[in-house]
Amino acid sequence: MVDSNDLNLALQDVSLSSAGGAPFLIAYGFTLCVTAVLYFFIPLETAALIAMFQGGIALPLAFWLERRLGMTPMATENPLRALSVQMAMSQVVALPAVIIAFNLNAITVPVVLAAVGGGHFLPYAWLHRTRLYLVLGTAVSVGAFALQITLRSDAFPYVLFYMSFVYWLLTPLVYRHARQITRDARIAAK
Repeated sequence: MVDSNDLNLALQDVSLSSAGGAPFLIAYGFTLCVTAVLYFFIPLETAALIAMFQGGIALPLAFWLERRLGMTPMATENPLRALSVQMAMSQVVALPAVIIAFNLNAITVPVVLAAVGGGHFLPYAWLHRTRLYLVLGTAVSVGAFALQITLRSDAFPYVLFYMSFVYWLLTPLVYRHARQITRDARIAAK
């Protein structure tokens, strides 16, 4: 049986070391926004390919930001370390769906990315102990879907701009939540 205090300490360690996930929201918001701007200057298929693989730039940027914004490094013995890595990498298994969307109609790549990202965020509500990730996941997925339905073939850049906006809107709230966990941990340690 797991001691609930040990689980709370492990969860706290995950949130502190990752700044609550804020670095990832910043980095992915940036690369999605850049991709949206590029859409106006390059062919649709090229922009869609960039959108599909922008994580290759966002992920290292996010790890770099995490080292700058994270309050402490994650303990190597943290039992949630493997789970947090698996959760972070879960979007990779959805790549075939994005590739199919690209092949059927490249204009739909952003909305598929939003659906994958939205689903990806939901477990983080438990991991970081905040409903902000439920709001983020739902807003990204449902909002992108609404934009796609409304704007149809013109939706591509606006879905990406919308995703960036939602990521950046929630970033300070997620970061503040992680800082609050830090303050609470210091108070509890006294």
